[in-house]
Amino acid sequence: MVAIAREVAPGRWRASAGRYFEDFTVGDVYEHRPGRTISEADNTWFTLLTMNTHPLHFDAEYARKSEFGRLLVASPLTVAIIVGMSVSDTSQKAKANLGWKEIKLPAPVFCGDTLYAETEVLAKRESAKRPNDGIVTIRSTGRNQQGVVVCEFERAMLIPKRGHAVDDVADY
Repeated sequence: MVAIAREVAPGRWRASAGRYFEDFTVGDVYEHRPGRTISEADNTWFTLLTMNTHPLHFDAEYARKSEFGRLLVASPLTVAIIVGMSVSDTSQKAKANLGWKEIKLPAPVFCGDTLYAETEVLAKRESAKRPNDGIVTIRSTGRNQQGVVVCEFERAMLIPKRGHAVDDVADY
């Protein structure tokens, strides 16, 4: 996680997390920690929140009779957790997600699995329309506790240049 403390008044400090556009270097890889163990409750709540009615995610008897033999974690939950793990290193200061592509889920995730993630910086360029911002493209990869890749995706983000993030210009 990238975090600094800055003095906002004499003897008063405020945390500021994330990276500015200038802080990204193509080819750098950020390892996101801590990992996240997914519980059955996490999976059940996610299926309820998203109205995902596929029984492989919440009917243990149905899942037991499938090729997996047990409950599967809903794949959008896997993606959401990997994204969340990457935020403090990649998009904490972002003004917008600009797009996603190549979302892959090459192996199943089960309740009780622990996920770990890393992100590689693929590209960066200045914004043609927004002089105070740049566009950064990354690839995040999630692995389970055995090191098996369970999720990969690319994401493009609008990242402010130094001095132009919300926490640089607004008192909140």
